[in-house]
Amino acid sequence: MSRSRTIDVPGSQGVAPEFLVTPETLDAISPSGDRGGVIIGSDPQGEAQAASILRSLPTRMVTVGGLYLARQLALRAMATGAWVIIATGRPAAWKMLERAAGETPDGKPVPLVQIRRLAPFDLPRSSEDTPLLVIHDGGAVPQELFPPRAPWQTTMYVLPYLHPQVSSGTAANTADLVLLQRLPLNQAQLAQRIWSLRNHQVQPLTQLQDDQLIALGNMTWTMIRLVTNQKEKEILGPIRRGD
Repeated sequence: MSRSRTIDVPGSQGVAPEFLVTPETLDAISPSGDRGGVIIGSDPQGEAQAASILRSLPTRMVTVGGLYLARQLALRAMATGAWVIIATGRPAAWKMLERAAGETPDGKPVPLVQIRRLAPFDLPRSSEDTPLLVIHDGGAVPQELFPPRAPWQTTMYVLPYLHPQVSSGTAANTADLVLLQRLPLNQAQLAQRIWSLRNHQVQPLTQLQDDQLIALGNMTWTMIRLVTNQKEKEILGPIRRGD
């Protein structure tokens, strides 16, 4: 697979290559932060909140609560220039990202977004110029198929809910960033055990609105309200929790 950020137009001299993401797609994506930084939403004071989803260290992250959040993060990672590879058992659920990326001049899907089966395969090399987001959409207890091993590679595990068995694996326990949407009380208590939350942090997890989440990181507990714009809604639909 080519690792170039551009596509040569047949018959051209390579002077004016085409962008992998069309200007219309970029217009539909909410602004991103610095290289690797992706705006997630706003804090209770209305200040923009971004996360270094793509960085110079192998990174592992987890989303819990549904597909919308994971799709939005993938769409915004595309805006930073990242390759997005989705390993899933439900490819139809991710097709809108493939459509948003556009087509090559010969009508084939742009390789910026690839939808693959849930099976081991070789990943492209990641670098600062070509960061890689691997999305593992493999259910509530995912197997460790694509652990992040290289700088500028992030593996994001998409969990529909918190299952007790996930606490025994590495996907959740060693995550650098966790984004939690509303949880029932038993799952909020499980989150407390997995990520060593304090007692007063459990109840808020059960009271989040559909457009709210809690971000957990290194000494971080932040409530964030998801934000979007009209063109992004046309790709992803309205903000929501669940699949």
